[in-house]
Amino acid sequence: MTRLIEPKKFYYQEMKNMKLCVIALSCLMVLSGCGTMNNTTKGGLLGAGGGAAVGSIIGAIAGKGKGAAIGAAIGTAVGGTAGVLIGKKMDKARAAAEAAVQDAQVEEVTDANGLSAVKVTFDSGILFATNKSDLNSTAKSSLAKFSKVLKDYPDIDVAIIGHTDNTGNDGINIPLSQKRASSVDSYLKSCGVTASQIQSVEGKGSSDPIASNDTAEGRQQNRRVEVYMYASQEMIDAANAGTLQ
Repeated sequence: MTRLIEPKKFYYQEMKNMKLCVIALSCLMVLSGCGTMNNTTKGGLLGAGGGAAVGSIIGAIAGKGKGAAIGAAIGTAVGGTAGVLIGKKMDKARAAAEAAVQDAQVEEVTDANGLSAVKVTFDSGILFATNKSDLNSTAKSSLAKFSKVLKDYPDIDVAIIGHTDNTGNDGINIPLSQKRASSVDSYLKSCGVTASQIQSVEGKGSSDPIASNDTAEGRQQNRRVEVYMYASQEMIDAANAGTLQ
């Protein structure tokens, strides 16, 4: 016998699904429309919006997809208060990075959980000679200053991603971008950053341009190394417990 769905149960389930969609869309509209909103405010909205389940969607859009691949344990629910605490911590880390490193772009993004994160973009024109992965003296000076920020925030995890322009092919560009990311990784560790803090080191070749490869200026922007700073599981746990400082 075919079992019929009770109209009342069906109605309530549909209303529940609709409500969740409205919450997610409302968060997306707020975040995408408030370019000046700091991480503290974003953290509260992300947490209140339903934690990581909704946050992963918000993170990809609010961070324009740039931070969506990084993050601690995906699926961990984060409440509104915890999101605010993480946002405050990330605001401080971003300010510290901006003060420490003058020749890099520091910006707010979100991780795969929809939590506040920071992206520091090092231009390979500063870090590397053309087609090389060796750090020059200017690069080492900048990274030494940046390493102090990471050591001051040991509960922040790090992902390092290298990129190239589209000159050449993947057989050249992917290994080169990996070597550049690895050079940054090795030097940060030599400056005292712990291996456990750096969670991933990756080279993406030319697959993720941020400017047109049709001009010399655009290609220069695409030759870059990005360092992501995001909430570790330790930070998330402390925020959920209300003990994050």
